[in-house]
Amino acid sequence: MTEFELIKRFFTRPTPGAKLGVGDDAALLRIAEGMELVVSTDMLVSGTHFLPDTDPFLLGRKTLAVNLSDLAAMGAQPRWATLALSLPQVDENWLQQFSEGFFALADEYGVELIGGDTTRGPLNLCVTILGEVPKRTAVRRSGALAGDDIWVSGKLGDAALGLAHLRGRIQLPEHARVSCLAALQQPQPRVALGLALRGIARSMIDISDGLLADLSHILESSNVAAEVRYDKLPVSSLFASNGDEMLELAQNCVLSGGDDYELCFTAPDTQRDEIAALSSRLHLPLTRIGKIVSGRGCKVRKADGNVMVLKESGYDHFA
Repeated sequence: MTEFELIKRFFTRPTPGAKLGVGDDAALLRIAEGMELVVSTDMLVSGTHFLPDTDPFLLGRKTLAVNLSDLAAMGAQPRWATLALSLPQVDENWLQQFSEGFFALADEYGVELIGGDTTRGPLNLCVTILGEVPKRTAVRRSGALAGDDIWVSGKLGDAALGLAHLRGRIQLPEHARVSCLAALQQPQPRVALGLALRGIARSMIDISDGLLADLSHILESSNVAAEVRYDKLPVSSLFASNGDEMLELAQNCVLSGGDDYELCFTAPDTQRDEIAALSSRLHLPLTRIGKIVSGRGCKVRKADGNVMVLKESGYDHFA
């Protein structure tokens, strides 16, 4: 199978939302009046972002999901995507399942695949996603103010715990294994939440490298500090063990494990009722975990008020 036969068979579909999609040197897009284009790129590398034996359907889905999460963090509506694939060989069964997973999520969020590239090499998946947001409404990292509440969606740490299970650091019971691996392999991009938080949140980011690492980007961009209550973080009951080893693993998973793909955002305390109503409407837990304060850095406090001593702050590709 040639490169162009591969693209035509597995990745070419109608793109009614684009003026020109797959099949030319470049795509042509028409942006709606009064909108700004939002663009993000994420790369997934075998052995770094996923294990080589990951189910290809779930991998195709996650390849797009992590990019949708970036648009959610800006309050943007997803529209189009490009996909670049580096493949060690042409495995038609793998490609069929991968493309089905990718397009299953694309259809769910109305995303059209408008181009990309394929080449031979180590397994590497790269998506560039494009979305739209009304002018001057994108939620940035730089808007947090002292006095803002800090919120997170969903639960934290389950995906990192699932990865710890796959790597043999811990053996999870069956019910926990299923839920944690689902969190790792099937993240739910919070697009609806991101759209709803326009005009409510002052700053926002998606949690991909761990809560502390990603919150620190908001703090740096906004020139503020934060105080977070560890006992307020939304976590699974799996982290309730009193064993020292489990407590340390839980702390690492929740604060710096990464792969949560939840949203962390700040908002003035006057928005608490509106955020509670939003949580109810979306059937999505939204938890207030701390406060933005003046200064630099982030302190994580225990229930007794003492500051925790932290060994890890989050994932860094080059650390």
